[in-house]
Amino acid sequence: MSEQVHTPSGVRLQKVLAGAGLGSRRKCEAIISAGRVSVDGQVVRQLGVRVDPRTAVIHVDGLRVQLDEKVTTLALNKPLGVYSTMADEQGRPDLSTYVADRPERLFHVGRLDADTAGLLLLTNDGELAHRLVHPSYEVLKTYVAQVQGQVPRGLGRTLKSGVVLEDGPVHADAFTVLDSSPEASLVEITLHEGRNHIVRRLLAQVGYPVTRLTRTRMGPIRLDRLKPGRTRVIDGPELGRLMADVGL
Repeated sequence: MSEQVHTPSGVRLQKVLAGAGLGSRRKCEAIISAGRVSVDGQVVRQLGVRVDPRTAVIHVDGLRVQLDEKVTTLALNKPLGVYSTMADEQGRPDLSTYVADRPERLFHVGRLDADTAGLLLLTNDGELAHRLVHPSYEVLKTYVAQVQGQVPRGLGRTLKSGVVLEDGPVHADAFTVLDSSPEASLVEITLHEGRNHIVRRLLAQVGYPVTRLTRTRMGPIRLDRLKPGRTRVIDGPELGRLMADVGL
């Protein structure tokens, strides 16, 4: 028995893992026996270990498991024209419509402009939200932008080497041309910056104004096939990867 983490009055570890969405109890027992689970930094292989889910810090395959059932994180595909606020004072379309059926009091992680669509995270986990927007964690964000004109091959090198804006230099972490014609181009750009209108300002600075912008990824969370105006719960290993991105 792992005496250092065993809490006699606690809950069996496999039950805690199953309750957190890691699979059936039998599957969770196999995960424990394989040495893939750690509790408070100690690898646990015994099936009889009990833990206090209120205080235990559990990792599976190095990824943190969220044990608090009251904590919720959602991905929203924010439509165009919707403002990143839970209650717009001017009565404009806001985020409240998309979480009206949720019992939790959720708040948005960062923001997207009304004229930018795509991935926005909503959560009631204050520490996770704080870290995701804090510059020191440099969480990568990927956008697909339609720009005016045909993008030259060398633009990616320019953006990755750095461009000076009025509030300081910025550089792209990745840049790909998805489609290009003399009239317009479709590009994918990844940044760890969080400054206001950063993608639009960066591309306009190098001569390619944005006409349409969608965020498709934030850290390990992808928009994928989530339809505009729809949400999905982020949990299990996907949530673990998101937490790992910011050192949780």
